Amino acid sequence: MFKSVGNRELLSKKVATEIEKTIITKKLEVGFKLPSELELCKQFGVSRTAVREALSMLNAMGLISIEKGRGIFVAQISSKNVTGPMHSYLFNRVGVPYVLDVIDARLIIEPEFARIAAINHNDEDIKLLEEDLKKLISYEGDPKIIAGYDMNFHIDIAKATRNNLLPLVLKPIFKLMPDIKEKILSDIPNAIESAIVWHRKILDAIIAKDPHRAYEEMKHHLVIAHEHAKEMLRIEGMLKGGEK
Repeated sequence: MFKSVGNRELLSKKVATEIEKTIITKKLEVGFKLPSELELCKQFGVSRTAVREALSMLNAMGLISIEKGRGIFVAQISSKNVTGPMHSYLFNRVGVPYVLDVIDARLIIEPEFARIAAINHNDEDIKLLEEDLKKLISYEGDPKIIAGYDMNFHIDIAKATRNNLLPLVLKPIFKLMPDIKEKILSDIPNAIESAIVWHRKILDAIIAKDPHRAYEEMKHHLVIAHEHAKEMLRIEGMLKGGEK
């Protein structure tokens, strides 16, 4: 099944890359049982340590499932294979300034998503967005759950563009949002009311198939969100008065 990768540096990476290629090109189907560690060592011509490191990488990427006593199987690839590593990078490398970076990134991309959604949405998209807004209006409780309803609305707008790539752009960014939103909702008294008002305006523009208005409403909504984030950072002592 596999050829020797030779006795050079980063062998585990080379082994992982070769197995990854066979999975993403669908030469190995979901549920396929890979050879044992010992057999993989023979096929690749590497040590057991290199194979184990490679399998650990692939498992972390969500490409394989290692089941004790049963074997190693090709896993079902999902959006988590893309969004998980990106989220980990953002969380670990950006640090505190990511709060405003997240809002700035959303200001660049989400108004365009709303514009396209106003053109391409279908009835099911509108139903989902109405449900998202209803949950945001009616729920009273854990701010993280409220933040989830808020984010679902924006993800469903991305889905309403009918472009399969665009929701994947938002998901890793939005994985950073619950902690941000929780602090904003705690520190800014009118934040949730503001979100409800602007979500309604955005949704009305999408329903009306008015791309220009959808773009502008989303832009205004995120400008306000940026101000709320700055105010939260000041309250939490993480932003000086002159910054951004």
